[in-house]
Amino acid sequence: MKNKKDQTAFHLMLAPSMVFLFIFSFIPMFGIVMAFQNYIPAKGISGSAWVGLDNFKFMFQIPDSRQILMNTMVIAIWKIIVGTFVSIVFALLLNEIRVRFAKKFMQTVVYLPNFLSWAVLATVVMNIFSYEGPVNALLGWLGIDPVLFMASNHWFRPMLVLTDVWKGFGYGSIIYLASLTAIDPGLYEASSIDGANRFKQLWYVTLPGLMPTILLVTTLNLPNVLNAGFDQIFNLYNPLVYATSDIIDTYVYRVGLVERQYSLGTAIGLLRSVVGIVLILSANKLAQKLTDYRIF
Repeated sequence: MKNKKDQTAFHLMLAPSMVFLFIFSFIPMFGIVMAFQNYIPAKGISGSAWVGLDNFKFMFQIPDSRQILMNTMVIAIWKIIVGTFVSIVFALLLNEIRVRFAKKFMQTVVYLPNFLSWAVLATVVMNIFSYEGPVNALLGWLGIDPVLFMASNHWFRPMLVLTDVWKGFGYGSIIYLASLTAIDPGLYEASSIDGANRFKQLWYVTLPGLMPTILLVTTLNLPNVLNAGFDQIFNLYNPLVYATSDIIDTYVYRVGLVERQYSLGTAIGLLRSVVGIVLILSANKLAQKLTDYRIF
């Protein structure tokens, strides 16, 4: 009886969150019907004509559809690869700092950008990479002509990747720092007795100890290959760099809201969500197989 009362209290505690989730997440899913209609706001969902899969067929006939998909995957994959690598390297370097105050100060400095929105950071990035910004000032000091980073299809995509990594690598390194504390100190003592220097200890003890975590984090990042970061790109891009930076989310925003093609925007978003679910399920199976860990 006591356990039943305890469970009731927990359910009551969760009730407000579940009601909020139902109202703002489940009820709006009824709007998916628009993907199969020629939706007209004046007629509503019940009065709009049913067109079946026509919106999906038209989606694949759009000339820019392949380029948009490619942009999304390339940007997302590079963010995952570079972000994971930098987070691991930073965690290893931070772990070598023995002065506690210096270690805490460094952590605070690199964690800070993660807690700022791209609405704020976009202004900082645009000022830094502007034509008269500090980056071009440094290039001029080195005798290099200024570069239009914000209007160059060649430079804009690498800038997206680097600034995204700069924002999140500190916070992303937390899990690797936690994994480092789980490595048995006796392994380092044994390797030191065998004559291993710090580099060999890093290579033969630390990295193998981190490998399960690296595999797990990389596997869990697989569903993000279709999520290149709407907030960042929306606040930074412009029509001059659509060729290399226009992704699925920004295209859905322009088509569905700006151009008011609600049915087409819904169809694109629905297809992306379905692919995302498949990737999440695949990542769960892969994580279970490689690291004996399940997301759900």
